[in-house]
Amino acid sequence: MASTTLAASQAAAAVAPIDSVVPVPASVQAVPNVTYNLTSGTQIRAAEGATGVADLLAATLRRSTGFALPVSQSTGDGISLQLSGADPQVGQQGYQIDVSATGVAIKANTAAGLFAGTQTLRQLLPAKVEAPSVQGGPWPVPGARIVDHPRFAYRGAMLDVARHFFTPDVVKRYIDEIALYKINHLHLRLSDDQGWRIMIDSWPRLATYGGSTQVGGGPGGYYTKAQYSDIVAYAAARHITIVPEIDMPGHTNAALASYAELNCNNTAPPLYTGTNVGFSSLCVLKDVTYRFVDDVIRELAALTPGPYIHIGGDEAQSTSDADYRTFVNKVLPIVAKYGKQPIGWHEVAKVNPPANSTPQFWGTTTSNSAVTAAANRGSKILMSPATKSYLDMKYNSSTPIGLNWAGYIEVRTAYDWNPGAYLSGVGEAAVRGVEAPLWTETVRTRQDIEYLAFPRLPAIAELGWSPWAKHNWDAFRQRLGAQGPRWQVMGVNYYRSTQVPWP
Repeated sequence: MASTTLAASQAAAAVAPIDSVVPVPASVQAVPNVTYNLTSGTQIRAAEGATGVADLLAATLRRSTGFALPVSQSTGDGISLQLSGADPQVGQQGYQIDVSATGVAIKANTAAGLFAGTQTLRQLLPAKVEAPSVQGGPWPVPGARIVDHPRFAYRGAMLDVARHFFTPDVVKRYIDEIALYKINHLHLRLSDDQGWRIMIDSWPRLATYGGSTQVGGGPGGYYTKAQYSDIVAYAAARHITIVPEIDMPGHTNAALASYAELNCNNTAPPLYTGTNVGFSSLCVLKDVTYRFVDDVIRELAALTPGPYIHIGGDEAQSTSDADYRTFVNKVLPIVAKYGKQPIGWHEVAKVNPPANSTPQFWGTTTSNSAVTAAANRGSKILMSPATKSYLDMKYNSSTPIGLNWAGYIEVRTAYDWNPGAYLSGVGEAAVRGVEAPLWTETVRTRQDIEYLAFPRLPAIAELGWSPWAKHNWDAFRQRLGAQGPRWQVMGVNYYRSTQVPWP
C-alpha cells in the first residue's frame, strides 16, 4: 500500500511544476538546467499601468515567503511585469513568461494579460506558496518560455446567490479561486423565486422582503449597493467582469411577493422556499411591469461597469409563448437604453433578438434550431450545456450534495466536450465562450461551493482558455492531480475524484 501511495506521489511530482499548469498554456518550452529562486532580496518591478497586478502578486507571495518583495517601477533583476515586448500572438488577454537564472519577466499587451501571467507564475512555484502564513523555502521557478493566449474571450463561472444567499466574503473567496484558472467573468444570479439579493432603491421591498428568505426557509439576505459595488471592484482588480442576472418573466416569485401590483390579479403570493420551477410570471400586459423592469435595469446598470446585463428568460412555463415574445421584445430595448448588452438563457433566442444579444445555451441536447438561427444572424453563443458544465450536478449517485436531473457529471465528463463543435450549426467562430453555472438549491456553505466546483471548474476553464489541439484527458488528469496540494494549502474543500491521480 505504501509503495502505491509513493508511486502516486512520484507521478504527481513528475508533472510539477512546468507541466502542471491549468489551463494548459498554448506553448511551453522548458529551459533545462535553469532555475530562478525567489529570495529575501527579490524585487517586483512593474511598468506603468502594471502596479495593480504587481501589488496583488506581491500580497500573495509575501504571505507565504515572508519576503518584503518591494514593488517599484524600476528595472533590473527579479520579477518584472512589462506592458510591451510580448510575442504578438498573445493578443489582448495573453502573456509571455521568460524564466532565467536572474529573474522572471512577464510581458503582455494589457494588464489583464499580465494578471493571467501572474496566475501561471503562482502555479510554477511550489504549492506552499498559497499558504496563509510564512513557510520555509526554497522558492524555485523552473526555467521556461511560455507564450499563452485564450481560445475564447469569455470564460465564466456563475454563482446562484438567490436560492441560498452568500455573503460578500464568500463571493470574494470564489473570485480568488476562479481567477487562478483564468476565469474572467462571474455571473451572479441575483433573483429567483426564493430570494431577491440586490437593493433597488425605487423598489426597496424587493430586497427587504423578497430577500428575507431562501430555500428551506433560512434568513436569506441581500447586498446593499455599497456591498455589490465592492464585489464589482474586487473582481475588477482580478480582471473579472461581474455579470448580474435578474431573471424574468419567470423565476420571479420573490418580486411578485414583494409588490402586489406586479401580479395580474393584484394579489401578492406568499414567499417561496421550495425548489420547484416554472410557476411564476410577471404580468406581461401591465404597464407597471415595464416601469419595474426599467427601474431595476437602470439601477443595476449604474452599479455595473461591465458590458452585460443578464435578463434570464428561462423556464417561463407560466407565460404563454405570445406573452413571452412580447415581454422579451420590450425588455431588450430597455437593456440597450442603459448602455448594456443583453445575455439571456437560450430560450430568448426564439424571439429573434438583435445580434448583440448573447443566448446562453443550457440545454441537454446537441441541437437547438433557435440558437443556431441566432448564431446565423450574428449572435455569439455562450456555451453552458447542463450535461457537461453544470457544477451543481452530482459527481455520482453517492455525492452528498447536488442534483442529477441533467445526469451525473464526473471530471472527465466535464472535460471531454468541445465548445466550438458541440451544438449543431454553431461553430467555433459563433461561440463567445464557456460558463460553468453553480445553482445552489442544495448548496449552503462556502465548503459546498468548493466541493462542487473543484475539480470540475478547472476542467471548464481549460476548455475556455487552452487551444483545442492541446485537449488531452490523460495529460489533464495528471496536471489536475498536481493542483490537489495547492488546494489543500488554500483550504479548498475539493472532491477527490477517483478519476484523478491525487498525490
